[in-house]
Amino acid sequence: MKLMLAEPFQSLWAGKDAFVAVEALQGKVYRELEGRRTLRAEVDGRGYFVKIHRGIGWGEIVKNLLSAKLPVLGARQEWLAIRRLTEAGVPTMTAVAYGERGGNPARQHSFIVTEELAPTTDLEQLTLGWATQPPQPRLKRALLEEVARMTGTMHRAGVNHRDCYICHFLLHTDRPITADDLRLSLIDLHRAQVRAATPRRWRNKDLAALYFSALDIGLTRGDKLRFLRAYFQRPLRDILRDEARLLAWLQRKADKLYARKQRYGDAL
Repeated sequence: MKLMLAEPFQSLWAGKDAFVAVEALQGKVYRELEGRRTLRAEVDGRGYFVKIHRGIGWGEIVKNLLSAKLPVLGARQEWLAIRRLTEAGVPTMTAVAYGERGGNPARQHSFIVTEELAPTTDLEQLTLGWATQPPQPRLKRALLEEVARMTGTMHRAGVNHRDCYICHFLLHTDRPITADDLRLSLIDLHRAQVRAATPRRWRNKDLAALYFSALDIGLTRGDKLRFLRAYFQRPLRDILRDEARLLAWLQRKADKLYARKQRYGDAL
């Protein structure tokens, strides 16, 4: 069994079974599946997000593997990703409670509790009207470069997200948002993978997903080049020469995803 508790849970759950205590937390439920529950709870006047994993069963594991998908078996992936990103300097969630027990991956009981990031807005919501009403150029450049810096640092730290869309970048709104003073945090890491180095295949999948999610926000060629320079941290001339195949693949992949979205909408 693994267990990590910080305040206020260290005091609140002292002498209690943390796995029973976390199941008793009440609040707004965002996702309720057979093997996973996600909710927002308030404890001592502060907001927390709680993800509880109860095991998905061997049948679901096999089904995922046969369809070439890596199953999410518990809270460990998110816990490890948060730790690695924090060490690398990528702003993300703060975990205040984590537990895991049971050796059977199909029946393992685990949980993670993170501090709520508020007030914030995600970049998908922020950019909804950009195509017709562009933001201030300096603000747009600052956001692009920060997303690129965070994504590049994440990949260089050996983490790939697997849901790398602009909606998972939260902009903090507790103070006026300017190009010189903005703060982003990366969230929703339950599918993330952590290794010594990020395989090129998984890095590319993240980049394609990120580009796809930004196709409707009015990006110019200059915006794309600015992102590449900040992501790769190399001279643009070298990037365009050395990464030409990757850039062509990213455009094809993003276009393919976008076409599927147009056909199937939210079912994608």
